[in-house]
Amino acid sequence: MATVSFYRERAEQAQRDADQATLDNVRERHLVARDTWIDMADKAEGVILTREKNEAEKAAAYIETSLLQAV
Repeated sequence: MATVSFYRERAEQAQRDADQATLDNVRERHLVARDTWIDMADKAEGVILTREKNEAEKAAAYIETSLLQAV
């Protein structure tokens, strides 16, 4: 989750930079960066959730197999 936190922090910084920008093109550049950081954070969270789900399914299958072999 450290990576996700980093991405979220960068998105927040990009938003602050956009808020402080006086030139439209600079503001837009920061907003694009913010959106990119948010997208990367969302994708990283999705990967983490998918990994956790897969690991839980594998653990459940292992336990089930172990119980069946014990019988």
